[in-house]
Amino acid sequence: METKALERLRRKITLENLWMYVVKILAEEGPLRGYEVKKRLEERYGIRPATVTAYVVLYKMSREGLIEAVSLGGDTLYRPTEKGLRALEEARKILEWASKSIS
Repeated sequence: METKALERLRRKITLENLWMYVVKILAEEGPLRGYEVKKRLEERYGIRPATVTAYVVLYKMSREGLIEAVSLGGDTLYRPTEKGLRALEEARKILEWASKSIS
């Protein structure tokens, strides 16, 4: 049985920080459409954001420079930027530090 504290933790490191998973997916799979990113979040990580949430996150990430939108044949695809890849590496270090700190 999951406690409220564990539910909050799971939400904080998944839905509230989707950007990490999005950058990882785009880094490994290359440019993808928004709906493909949403689909991969569920397939790979079991994260099921609402469609509007996924697009809001993509928009904010693009505005922050973590990803960039590219147009291909009338479709908008997203790919990670160097800034996004560096941010993912820093996030990895923070999560590793947190894990070691409570081990």
